[in-house]
Amino acid sequence: MSTRVAHTSELTGEEIAEIRELLDAAFGGDFAEEDFEHALGGMHVLVRAEGGVLVAHGSVVQRRVVHRGRALRAGYVEAVAVRGGYRRQGFGGRVMAALEGIVDRAYVLGALSASEDGAALYEVRGWAVWGGQVGVLGPGGPERLPDEEGSTYVWTPPGGVRLDPTGRLDFDWRDGDVL
Repeated sequence: MSTRVAHTSELTGEEIAEIRELLDAAFGGDFAEEDFEHALGGMHVLVRAEGGVLVAHGSVVQRRVVHRGRALRAGYVEAVAVRGGYRRQGFGGRVMAALEGIVDRAYVLGALSASEDGAALYEVRGWAVWGGQVGVLGPGGPERLPDEEGSTYVWTPPGGVRLDPTGRLDFDWRDGDVL
């Protein structure tokens, strides 16, 4: 088994295709092109089993999040997936440990949007559901995203920023965030 941490710019075209295939398989074909685009441009963790098959992936990209009038540098976790047949064997935890190390060293806050299936992985690692409102700084100004409330998780590294848990988080806009 091997673990590789690399920036998107260091990945080969073959590796990017492998990541895309893994995400399609892990999410049952329900991983949109916009979602894949969101996972690029940052740091990736790739875990391979014996024989070199890619069994787990996750990435962290920089996003700005406005909270109580401050624009914070957040490491936003994207595209965490484990191939079927390899789940519940510690691969997701291995990916998250590496991503949390990156967040700890480079950002004041970690954030992610969890699926129902993935929520337990994050909760056991100390990520918490954001209790306040969640929004986006859309093309027309700030816009609330009520569908993201209850599935947006945050993690503050040791010595990171202190957040008001009742406050609103407004993330920078990207395609697919606002319909």
